Amino acid sequence: MDFKRILITAALPYANGPVHIGHLAGCFLPADIYARYQRAQKRDVKFVCGSDEHGVPITIRAMKEGITPQDVVDKYHAIIKDSFEQMGISFDIYSRTSSKTHHETSQAFFKKLYNDGVFEERESDQYYDEEKNTFLADRYIVGTCPVCSNDNAYGDQCEKCGSTLSPEQLINPRSALSSAPLVKKKTTHWYFPLDKYEAWLKEWIVEGKKDEWKANVYGQCKSWIDSGLQPRAMTRDSNWGVPVPLPGADGKVLYVWFDAPIGYISATKELTNQWSDYWCKDDTKLVHFIGKDNIVFHCIIFPAMLKAHGGFVLPDNVPANEFLNIEGQKVSTSRNWAVWVDEYVKDFPDQQDILRYVLCANAPETKDNDFTWQDFRDRTNNELVSVFGNFVNRAFVLMHKLCNGRVPKLHEEVMDDADRALIQEIKLAKQKVESCLEGYKFRDGLFEVVDLARKANKYMQDKQPWITAKSLDTTPDNQKLIDNCLHLCLQLTANLAILVNPFLPFTAKKMCGMMKVVDRMLEWENAGRIDLLKTNYPLQPPVLLFRKIEDTEVATQVEKLHNNLKQATNQAMENNTTPNATPEAAPQAEETSKYLPPKPEITIDDFNKIDLRVATILSCEKVEKADKLLKLELDLGYEVRTVLSGIAMHFKPEDIVGKQVTVVANLAPRKMKGIESKGMILMAQNMDGKLIFVSAVDTADNGGEVR
Repeated sequence: MDFKRILITAALPYANGPVHIGHLAGCFLPADIYARYQRAQKRDVKFVCGSDEHGVPITIRAMKEGITPQDVVDKYHAIIKDSFEQMGISFDIYSRTSSKTHHETSQAFFKKLYNDGVFEERESDQYYDEEKNTFLADRYIVGTCPVCSNDNAYGDQCEKCGSTLSPEQLINPRSALSSAPLVKKKTTHWYFPLDKYEAWLKEWIVEGKKDEWKANVYGQCKSWIDSGLQPRAMTRDSNWGVPVPLPGADGKVLYVWFDAPIGYISATKELTNQWSDYWCKDDTKLVHFIGKDNIVFHCIIFPAMLKAHGGFVLPDNVPANEFLNIEGQKVSTSRNWAVWVDEYVKDFPDQQDILRYVLCANAPETKDNDFTWQDFRDRTNNELVSVFGNFVNRAFVLMHKLCNGRVPKLHEEVMDDADRALIQEIKLAKQKVESCLEGYKFRDGLFEVVDLARKANKYMQDKQPWITAKSLDTTPDNQKLIDNCLHLCLQLTANLAILVNPFLPFTAKKMCGMMKVVDRMLEWENAGRIDLLKTNYPLQPPVLLFRKIEDTEVATQVEKLHNNLKQATNQAMENNTTPNATPEAAPQAEETSKYLPPKPEITIDDFNKIDLRVATILSCEKVEKADKLLKLELDLGYEVRTVLSGIAMHFKPEDIVGKQVTVVANLAPRKMKGIESKGMILMAQNMDGKLIFVSAVDTADNGGEVR
């Protein structure tokens, strides 16, 4: 279908903290690349977003900090908005869900469904904190895990053993806000009957989108639908949010996942009086850019809401990305294991495009990917500086040196196969990049741009105009060969600016300044042409497009990450709380069958992240109220540290003192039974099921690396 207009949305960031690079890589950068490309195509495009400012976590933060929820969202809305502007995320509007327009829009949407009899009204018992006078979401209920006896398990998950839980399963549940025991109170809510839209969703997604949507999106949707859909409550008990627009509904607000996606509609309303053209006309292409954790809401719940309301277009595509890890660990905001965008722009002023490049080149489009500062350095220095920037700089330097600073003429009579091949590569590059961007393959598209620069470098190196220039005294006609080489290199540079503009807009603008052309040259229809720069046109001297990243900068950023983690962990211990972290591997595997199935394949780079060290057990004792745990004091040569190991069923403490063992020394610390364990002992299992230590045959020095 030919679309008359394109509406692009990016997931509303939650105004409970700054944005980090995982957010950028997940949805905002690909959405911006797509929007910039569509604008370059001179299509009717609107790119909308805004802060998601409702929900329990915001009220919790406000309570803890002694401020109002409005204070919280005002603070972080400003930080987030500024971060996006700094990174060149080109929203047509960045709104917020606390706005009057949004409240009115989402209330009208709810009232329409209510008046049409869509909702089911239900009464249920929910946990209530009498001290704080508030109903609690699952995440703000803590208690003892029924699986591993962790005293600080959450109402939705135990972070120690990884078990998925419900508040009812917790032993002695209490409020995370006040530590007070909980009571149950009756409350009424309005449920959206998602099950009634199951057949329609199956037809629309399972049968209609199989060949159009990304495999990760389609697969998750199909799994949900195949498992059977259930009604979902669309209201909550709270005084912060969009009030439920019904009589007698005091103290109730719209569920954040009901009102948040409507924020796309309200933002469009604020942007243009013609908002309904983008939301209600069938010739609109609606594209949602999100992370994989939002797939269900954008592909199942929100479309079902739109269908129930009637009159709205449905998303044509939802190109969700997977997650971006950092230095081998999942991003954790509570552990401060993140690279924050507002801090990046302070640490690397005027280097926004370097981060945009690395995040796109390493985008988690089909699987979780890992950001490391070393990779940031390597990609910048080896690709941006040495390939892209190097070619542009050489072309301009040689043009000024060999062609008097002006675009030389193209002499067709002396063109050769290499010249014609380069012209063909320029034309093909446009087709390749365009195909990638239309198919939401932004990583591949960026590769094609850099690959064109790589081919241009080879072309210049093969031609060697600086060598040809040495023969001009004896062979004046060789100037034509120099002219042709540099003419094509400069035309290719102009094409690079067009092709790279969606990805690296600051760089494209800098290149336009060097070529003394207006931004209009960056329109997509100009790509593939070799007459963009007129003969004899004077160009500016070159400026470096990118700078190298030094090893010291990498070391500083890695140290910053670990210091932030340490501070967050210490703060959590002082507050007697557990930072939200992804479940880590247990210190020691339990007894299993003789042969476990092989784990997924890893690369040598994955293995190299593990720091294995030799250590000697200095002391050992049982851990109280833990039948399987032993507390070991280990000498690693450079320090003595405590490690808990689940081997008490196999060894007596006094029998293993003095033994040398192999330790995973860079495993993130974790707390068990009030004791912090810093590492993991490697163990093997013999054919009888007995655990044995993995240690060197010959005595090794403590702290020595195991390779």
